[in-house]
Amino acid sequence: MTRGAPRALVALLTGLLAAVCWLAGPAAPDGRAEEPGPLDRRGQITDRVDALGVRAPEVARALDRLYDEHRLQLFVVYVRDFSGRSPREWADATADRNGLGTDDVLLAVATRERRYAYTADAAGRLTQARLDEVARTAVEPALRAGDWAGAAIGAADGYAAALSGRAVPVPALTPGVPDPGGGGSPAVDLLVPVVLVAGALAVAGYAYTSRRRRARTRTTPHGGVPVPAPPELDERARRALVETDDAVRTSQEELGFAQAQFGEAAAKPFAEAVAYAQGELTAAFRLRQRLDDAEPEDEVTRRAMLEEIVARCADAGRRLDEESAAFDALRDLERTAPGALAAALAAHRELEGRLTTAEAALSAMRDRYTDAAAAPVATAPSEARARLAFAAANLSRAREALEGGADGAGGTDAGGAGTGAAGTGGAGSSGGTGTGGAGSGAEAGGAGSGAEAGGAGSGAEAGTGAAGSGGGAAGGGGERVSVALYLRAAEGALAQAARLVEAVDRRAVELAEAAGRLPGALAEAEADLAEARGVLEATPGGTAAGLRGRTARLESVVRDVRRAAEAGRYDPVDALRRTEEADAALDEALEREGGLRRARAFLDQALLAARSSVGAAEDYLATHRGAVASVARTRLAEARRHLAAAEAGAGPGAGGTGPGADADPRAALADAQRADALARQAQALAEQDVRLRGAPGGPGGLGGAVLGGILLGGLMGGGRSGGMPGGFAGGPASFGGGRTRGRLGGGGRF
Repeated sequence: MTRGAPRALVALLTGLLAAVCWLAGPAAPDGRAEEPGPLDRRGQITDRVDALGVRAPEVARALDRLYDEHRLQLFVVYVRDFSGRSPREWADATADRNGLGTDDVLLAVATRERRYAYTADAAGRLTQARLDEVARTAVEPALRAGDWAGAAIGAADGYAAALSGRAVPVPALTPGVPDPGGGGSPAVDLLVPVVLVAGALAVAGYAYTSRRRRARTRTTPHGGVPVPAPPELDERARRALVETDDAVRTSQEELGFAQAQFGEAAAKPFAEAVAYAQGELTAAFRLRQRLDDAEPEDEVTRRAMLEEIVARCADAGRRLDEESAAFDALRDLERTAPGALAAALAAHRELEGRLTTAEAALSAMRDRYTDAAAAPVATAPSEARARLAFAAANLSRAREALEGGADGAGGTDAGGAGTGAAGTGGAGSSGGTGTGGAGSGAEAGGAGSGAEAGGAGSGAEAGTGAAGSGGGAAGGGGERVSVALYLRAAEGALAQAARLVEAVDRRAVELAEAAGRLPGALAEAEADLAEARGVLEATPGGTAAGLRGRTARLESVVRDVRRAAEAGRYDPVDALRRTEEADAALDEALEREGGLRRARAFLDQALLAARSSVGAAEDYLATHRGAVASVARTRLAEARRHLAAAEAGAGPGAGGTGPGADADPRAALADAQRADALARQAQALAEQDVRLRGAPGGPGGLGGAVLGGILLGGLMGGGRSGGMPGGFAGGPASFGGGRTRGRLGGGGRF
């Protein structure tokens, strides 16, 4: 007997038993709550109110057709109510509990409450725009007509059309019972068991013929998931690394806000969660680096390592998700919004002043050093200003929402605003006093003067930024946007602006420090060259080829560095790096006493270069993470690991963090050099990712917010929808892991 046969028998017996219970048992109470629970193990239909009736096989065929043609599983759930939860919350919780994956979509319908929701993995093939289109065109009209089966069939056919690049078809409607889960007349009481039996027979017959055909290919959230092919598993691991790295970085930033607002003691549980997630992520990156190195693993080992990467990333996300609700409750930006807004405005004003200083520092850097020396921070001031413009717009919106002045923004055009609002705001400079945000919905995009926006640029900038964030305080579907979302978006932008400004300041210090150390390093190199020449003169020609080659290399480096330094504009960090590497190689070839002392001196120089490279790569990736793939992140994680090892092996005199007394400075030197090389490779790969994906456009710093991962659902995908309007799927990033951040969807009343 096949697996389909007993399942068909179970379906038949279940229908018969349900019919008997209907006739003999008491009616279910109308107030029954439907908590998120397991989906029906027999297939993709979970119908707790018998909404489908005899049309269940028709729905099953539509779901099978979608899977057969596009390998996408649509799970449909019909319940009385969502147990007091919002439709999206109920659907997301059900998807999470049942382990739905990237190629699964869930449609949940509460027939008594007349509400519905749809949810899909953000890493899947359906975009937020196409999900919404299917809901508008094929799902909601059927639900409004009581065509419960038509809604599921319309969703299946609509998703198939979306994946094929076709227009979503408008379904023909067959109106049905308004409340299939409610009580009925005696005639209905007699009809229902007949329908149950007929439906059970139909489902049993269809199950018997279709299960065998799909047993080998379909996936379900109940343990029947086939082993993914190696390329699929590899891609899943890469995607998990990117998503988890983004989640940890955002959670770290949000943790900083909480610690500043409430103190470290109150934020301790969340700090522990972030530390745990960071540890799991670090281990996952280490595994990925081993897979990428020159030593290939056999297929079994490689699969095990990839599965461990996915598992560790999932564990990191789970730990963050466990604390996300408590974190949101602690910050409660809706309640603490006035204080958070005041703090953000003060930070904005401070950053405006610091940015002016950073711009001057960059200009001086370019005058004194080569373009390559300033390259790591060449665009930092302009990007910081874009982040500040985005923050100003969202702070203006937050103020508008708090003061109740966004009534005019409740119009239908959520994105219409910038120019008119800027004109209304009218402040020509950051110190202007114009009043923005009055009048119609089209003029609600600006919010006051530049001074009100925290002194950001001009009134025009503030108005444009608000339009870029979506104009009025309304979402894409006309719903009002929470003040907390505006504040989170502004805080994220301010944090990145601060990081960009600090990067310029740090680069100036690093260049000055390297320039100060270079003369001493060159003098040491000249002394080593003199000693090496003496050894070579006393050594037969054929026995010191290695020493001769390293001597020639150091001579060339010293000559080039001196020529560049004397010319006026040069890169002192690169000059010090080249001198240290060539001199350390020669020192090793000389094999003289006092090697440990010299190794510590070289380590001191190598740590400066490594910290500079790692810091520059960290800043770039953190502020461009919306476009950076897994390879650059893996190299940077490995660079951090080597830098930590180098610092642990360095003594206090070398600027290290470890005791250093018993450590081998040669090993620490190798770690520092490796960290430097990996960090520079990571930055080059990250810059390549940004070029390949293209920097998104958008007024008022919107493109930079997506590029920086402040707004989710942009270039790399991910994040929940329904947050900020303006054409991107996700709202501002928040504390939490994949379950908190990683689903798309929508819903509402019908």
